[in-house]
This record gives sequence, C-alpha cells and structure tokens, in this order.
Amino acid sequence: MIPIAREGWPFILPPLSVAVILWIAGWPTTGTITLILAVSVALFFRDPPRDIPKGEGLILSPADGTIVQVTRYIGSELQEPATQISIFLSVLNVHINRAPFPAVVEEVTYKPGAFRIAWQAEASADNEQNLIALKAPEGRLLVKQIAGLIARRIVCRVAPGQKLEAGERIGLIRFGSRVDLIVPTRAELLVKRGDRVYGGTSVIGALR
Repeated sequence: MIPIAREGWPFILPPLSVAVILWIAGWPTTGTITLILAVSVALFFRDPPRDIPKGEGLILSPADGTIVQVTRYIGSELQEPATQISIFLSVLNVHINRAPFPAVVEEVTYKPGAFRIAWQAEASADNEQNLIALKAPEGRLLVKQIAGLIARRIVCRVAPGQKLEAGERIGLIRFGSRVDLIVPTRAELLVKRGDRVYGGTSVIGALR
C-alpha cells in the first residue's frame, strides 16, 4: 500500500464514508463513482518512499514535476547572484516537497497573494507562497512553495532552527502548484527547461 500524507485524510475520509453509505443503501453505481473520487484524492496525497542520492554538494529537486523556467533570480535574499529553477506540479504529480540540500532552516516567511496559473512566470512573484530559507556551509538556498490556480493551501512542516537532511520531507501544496528553487549562480546546474524531475531523487546540480 502506498503511504498517504497525513494532511490528506480530511479530504479522503468524507467521500470514502459516503461511498460506503451509498453501497449499503443500495446505490452501487453512485457509490462506485464516489469511491473513485476518494481513490483519486488519495493518489494526490500519496507519499512514496524515495532513495535519496548520496554525494558531496548535490542539490536535489525539492518537488516532482516539470521544469518550466531556469532564469536569473532578481531577489536579494541570497546576498549573491542567484538562479531560479521553477518546477510546475500538475494534479497527477506527487505533491510532497523535500529539502534540496542538507542545511538548517534559517527562516520561514508566508506571503499572501493571488492564485495565477502556476506555470506562468508571474506566479513566482504574485501568488500566495511560503519562502523557506536554508543555510549551509556551502551557501544559502531558498525554496518557494507557491499556490496555483486550484491549490490554495500550502503546508509547511519545518520551522526556523530545524536541521534538515537532503531529501527530507518539508511540506506539500494541495491540488496543483509550483515550487521554485533558488541557488547561487556559482552552483553547477544539470537541468534545463522541459526536464521532468522527482523530489528527493533527481539531481538538480551541485554546490561545493
């Protein structure tokens, strides 16, 4: 059985319960449709185990999805030139977010905002988002959890001062979203726009 993120059960149990009631009441067709809905929601919240690559300075993907943008980052949070790698998560992707690098959580900042379509470049600046700043001896990295058109609930599981291992679960975004990874420009990147990546397993690049 595929593990399910704990945040998913409030969305899974209601349609599952209704499906059982409909079956008992003699409405098998409607019950089956409702059961399919419950299974679909459960698949969205699936949390499969991952084999985390080992290697000095490896930067891992923080999310499953497709890279829609690799560009210069215009913010100043890293205090050095930085590159932004943007990952779009469809409703079919695993939505668990993972730490891209072994580091300490320096800061977590929530910013309310709009709900643009997540693959649009404007979503990085305008949409509701959660910024996680990570500090490591090799440098600072940022992970932005960004809500999309449908996804309007960002879940962050980490707090300032918390020490993270590469690939460790840090949160999720419900029902489609975008995750931006901001790294120093001096980092070696191994991905490009259009690449499919998987959280905690795909190597984005290296920072040494």
